[in-house]
Amino acid sequence: MLYAETGAVKGILIGDMGLDAAGKPKPGHTPGMELHGKYTLFAEGCRGHLGKRLIAHFSLDRGVEPQHYGLGIKEIWKVPAGQHHEGLVVHTAGWPLSESGSTGGGFLYHIEDQQVAVGLITDLAYENPYVNPFEEFQRFKHHPVIKQVLTGGQRLVYGARAITKGGLQSQPKMHFPGGLLLGDNAGTLNFAKIKGTHTAMKSGMIAAEVVVRAIAENREQDDLAEFGHSYRTSWAWNELHVQRNFGPAIHKWGPFLGGAYAFLDINLCNGKLPWTLSDSVADHALLRRAADCKAIEYPKPDGVISFDRLSSVYLSNTNHEEDQPCHLKLASPDLPIAKNLPEFAEPAQRYCPAGVYEVLVAEDGSPKFQINAQNCVHCKTCDIKDPLQNITWVAPEGGGGPNYPNM
Repeated sequence: MLYAETGAVKGILIGDMGLDAAGKPKPGHTPGMELHGKYTLFAEGCRGHLGKRLIAHFSLDRGVEPQHYGLGIKEIWKVPAGQHHEGLVVHTAGWPLSESGSTGGGFLYHIEDQQVAVGLITDLAYENPYVNPFEEFQRFKHHPVIKQVLTGGQRLVYGARAITKGGLQSQPKMHFPGGLLLGDNAGTLNFAKIKGTHTAMKSGMIAAEVVVRAIAENREQDDLAEFGHSYRTSWAWNELHVQRNFGPAIHKWGPFLGGAYAFLDINLCNGKLPWTLSDSVADHALLRRAADCKAIEYPKPDGVISFDRLSSVYLSNTNHEEDQPCHLKLASPDLPIAKNLPEFAEPAQRYCPAGVYEVLVAEDGSPKFQINAQNCVHCKTCDIKDPLQNITWVAPEGGGGPNYPNM
């Protein structure tokens, strides 16, 4: 971000192109440019790295609960014609996550051209550091209801992305001097429906109206507090208010009792019960010590329905220039081995759905933490779930990352 002398945001600085791994210019290096604006609108999606900094810089989350997240892993398959029913939607809850004491849910959408989208969302509030969301997804596909659709099909695309699920209780203030946070940068997803495009678009429409009016009045880099009022009186805010207790209920009482409460609250009472449930512990803080948890042994992939992480990353069309600065920043390079390994069995090895993090054995026999940044599919899970909050995801060199077709 770029700040004016008044402290307001006045624009952004885009990253350099053509730096080597040590941060030194390579041939063809292009320095980053400053982009100035009367107002800067940030719509980076879930756990935006600029949004994260803005929330901290302006204390936008003062008085609200921590944001909560889920990790969605998704594949697109082409299946035999007899197993395809275009328009059919299947949602699931419970298994296989319930066996590890975790929560979340799966989906199977029959889309066009004999294709299906299959996926599993793992709630990142899980406590057992041995939980592996990628492996849970592989197990999920072996459920008879899912497997009967995929059998004989071809896996086309793989991807993963974190989603926000804290609801209004976790939503930061969206306006600050010189700009606005929009969409899932502020957590506008309706988690009860796992839908957020419409609410994100509405926040953008409100922003457009507010910013145009401010510019017409010759106001620059103000704190657009009127956005807050317009947003709170919109149908988007009202929709999120109706479902505000869904996530906390699932966390408190599990998918079945919590789901029953949510049905009563949302469907029968339209969100008008006179209380709001609290969910005040951040996802990363819920992870228990490995010594207090049971290790989980996952079945090996069969190469037909279930697969390994590296072959999956290949289908995400992920590419990063190898000789560039690592975009996964460690506040302390020592913590993964000194703290996370003995206390939590270094969970980054498991929560990452792309095999980015490994614990290897060095020549002297000591453990070594390795980051395979080229594999990163930009899901942001490491930034969210690291128990010591030691990892920060930042944008890599322009053009790097996954390239999802039809996702």
